[in-house]
Amino acid sequence: MVNNSNTVFDCPIIHFPKIQNRSGTITPIQNELEVPFAIQRVYYLYDVPGGESRGAHAHRELEQVIVAVSGSFDVTIDDGRNKKTVSLNRPYFGLHLKPGMWRELSNFSSGAICLVLASMLYKESDYIRDYEEFKIFKSDLIQRFL
Repeated sequence: MVNNSNTVFDCPIIHFPKIQNRSGTITPIQNELEVPFAIQRVYYLYDVPGGESRGAHAHRELEQVIVAVSGSFDVTIDDGRNKKTVSLNRPYFGLHLKPGMWRELSNFSSGAICLVLASMLYKESDYIRDYEEFKIFKSDLIQRFL
């Protein structure tokens, strides 16, 4: 069973390697090395219109690392008790989202590209898309661990 009692404090920023020389910079990201899980799915968001947000859901089991490979945006995470907003604006930083976190991405700069590395293939049943359902999900988990 996956421990979904994670909090916003369990979602660290990962500092990826940055290899620089006069011809540019490369940042390698490898399964279970720089990313603490086996990557099963990769996708990216781009051309997000000004003022729009993305996300507004949680996952029961999925882990993700979110990277601003170009531009910047904010990620607000919520564990049902605490909220934290992280500004991503460097392609060598990634936010590791643990299971059971409500997330919303906002404040996209012009030309921003959001890369998402995911621990599972797409599975609709893993999504919680209603915030009230999310709060019930989290309170049920808290009760199980008391």
